[in-house]
Amino acid sequence: MIDFNYESDFTLDNEEAIAAWLSAVIVSENKKEGEINYIFCDDEYLHKINLEYLNHDTLTDIISFDYSVGNELNGDVFISVERVLDNANDFNTSFDAELKRVLVHGILHYCGYKDKGKKHEQIMRFKEDEKIAMFHVEQ
Repeated sequence: MIDFNYESDFTLDNEEAIAAWLSAVIVSENKKEGEINYIFCDDEYLHKINLEYLNHDTLTDIISFDYSVGNELNGDVFISVERVLDNANDFNTSFDAELKRVLVHGILHYCGYKDKGKKHEQIMRFKEDEKIAMFHVEQ
């Protein structure tokens, strides 16, 4: 089950469509959907988590905690809406497109994809693009 939680004023307009897309992404990677919680927050909220749990004193757009067991994906995905908006501006893309990239990025980590190092980052970007394209097909 995919749940969306809000620790800021932001809310998704299309929770059902996003959840259905993310579920399809999980199936496309031959994984099972467990309990996945998305928590939308601001920079300050996510910075505190980054410091407390990862000992990183930086801003980030996403932190995912993976509780998966075998092929069943479970976890908490924290997303800073402020970072997503800033990144969308920096990358000259829409907020919705950048948000989809971040949403699927967390799932792909749970599927075993990494993004440290050039080779892993290229694979992650390819998979993000592949899965984002599924959203357009599914809708």
